[in-house]
Amino acid sequence: MNVVDCRNMACPLPVVTVRRALEAANGEPVRVLVDPGAPRENVARFALNRGFSVEETGVEGGFSLEIRPSGDAGAAIRRHEGREGEAVVLVASDRLGDGPDELGRLLMKNFIITLLDLERLPDRMLFLNSGVLLTTEGSEVLEALEKLGNSGVEVMSCGVCLDYFHRKEQLRAGVVTTMFTIAETLLRAGSVVRI
Repeated sequence: MNVVDCRNMACPLPVVTVRRALEAANGEPVRVLVDPGAPRENVARFALNRGFSVEETGVEGGFSLEIRPSGDAGAAIRRHEGREGEAVVLVASDRLGDGPDELGRLLMKNFIITLLDLERLPDRMLFLNSGVLLTTEGSEVLEALEKLGNSGVEVMSCGVCLDYFHRKEQLRAGVVTTMFTIAETLLRAGSVVRI
């Protein structure tokens, strides 16, 4: 079995390295050594979202993830009838528009809450820059984001952005993601709405 050591790699290198290893493995299982925390979560999520199974065991200083092909490809990715590709909402700020900050925050709150009333929901919501503040403790839209998540919308916040604002430990909605996953999601999406 091919073993890939991704310990001590900065984001997004673990995911990029694992993607290349899985492509080269040609359907064979791959064992990945990763650090605890975001690297473990990001690699596991990446593999699961692509139809692989992941078996995790603790090892000294981290985790070993055994990644195998599975017959469940695509089950984790929801698609709406009549739509090609995923619908992605890119949230790059904690406010909407260029007007006064208070108005911008109110508009963003109303936008996210209004999504719950739409017939078709986005497949993913990506939060970047100050947009990650909406997914962390103290945000006024956490309840709405939780409901969206329970309805199948993947809520994902940029790990580098959370680190920049010192908010990773306060994440309360969705999961931490990498720039690799963000870039891949945007390039594969059927539609992207940037707010």
